[in-house]
Amino acid sequence: MALDLDGTILDLKLNLDPRDVQALHRIISAGISVVACTGRPFPGTLPWVQKLGLEGPIICYQGAQVRMLDGTTVLDHGIQHGLAMEVIRFARARDLHVQAYRDDRLIIERDRPEAHEYANHAGMEIHLVDDLETAMGPTTPKLVIVSTAQTLEALQPEARKKWEGKLNVATSVPTYLEFTSVESDKASALAFLCERLGIPQDQSVAVGDGRNDASMIAWAGLGIAVEGSPPEVIAAADRTIPGPGHGGIKQLADVVAGGD
Repeated sequence: MALDLDGTILDLKLNLDPRDVQALHRIISAGISVVACTGRPFPGTLPWVQKLGLEGPIICYQGAQVRMLDGTTVLDHGIQHGLAMEVIRFARARDLHVQAYRDDRLIIERDRPEAHEYANHAGMEIHLVDDLETAMGPTTPKLVIVSTAQTLEALQPEARKKWEGKLNVATSVPTYLEFTSVESDKASALAFLCERLGIPQDQSVAVGDGRNDASMIAWAGLGIAVEGSPPEVIAAADRTIPGPGHGGIKQLADVVAGGD
């Protein structure tokens, strides 16, 4: 089972409801392998994986990487440098905050409030560089534009059209517009893990709430969306559950592991 974190089991203030954690442990006790599947970078994912008691691989960076608990990388599909620079120039031209990653470090070229908003939420340090073009390296796992929900709601269709067939573009939370390579999304990472673990597609489950979750929800044998998710996410799902702290994970446990 691929479990999104933010908005699915973590609320917007990064709270974990003990009842949700208890229900998740019931799922694990039933013999179901649960993996975190998140847009978060690896360093911002690991503490939550440990708090939740998950032991399997971690799908992070929107599916661009699959990592083991010790940090070992078993899948890595980054955005090539030239394509990444197209997105960075796109953001610069619109005076939007954009960030990249190198060696699990969050790198920015302008110290703006949006960077601190993201870093505080993700639990990461900010590394200010002179120029992303020279600081990035050959690839970056993903790029993120941070802005208002209204701005990104208007920008997403333009960005998707501009990089159609070249990049995956989706919001994770309403204020983060995330870019990954066309080979990288949560569905492709889940498919990779299922093959690696010998789990048939029809026995997989995916749970999430963001546009970045729609692909894995559609791919999985059982796709579950959080109530209130964007329409394209709800449309991809077989059923819905309430959000963090409202009994959704218990409902999920009842479905996949049976009632108490």
